[in-house]
Amino acid sequence: MDVHRFLIGVVDDDPRVLESLEELLASAGYRALLFLSAQAFLNANGFQQVDCLISDIGMPAISGWELLEMSRTAYPDLPVLLITARDEEHMPVPVEGARRVFRKPFDGKELLAALDTILERG
Repeated sequence: MDVHRFLIGVVDDDPRVLESLEELLASAGYRALLFLSAQAFLNANGFQQVDCLISDIGMPAISGWELLEMSRTAYPDLPVLLITARDEEHMPVPVEGARRVFRKPFDGKELLAALDTILERG
């Protein structure tokens, strides 16, 4: 599998998380498009550009839940991974429509393994 051809969209309102994920993805050969908000992702036509989306759940204005719902409606084949710092016991895992939910701080190797599996299967 040539991961260099995959472009991963990352949406998180914390610049430190974006930087960390960019470095992690680059270390595994993935390319990343980073966005500080769901609105910025939407304004850039992000759904049309990326092969997979990683989104924080708790963001102002448009949440990761809303972004997931938009992707399920318009781009149902787009794999979505959600990340959250919240300990939401009521949250079903796997979340309907999301391939995986990672609770911060998450294991980078585990996230990369999930990406490899998702993108290899197409």
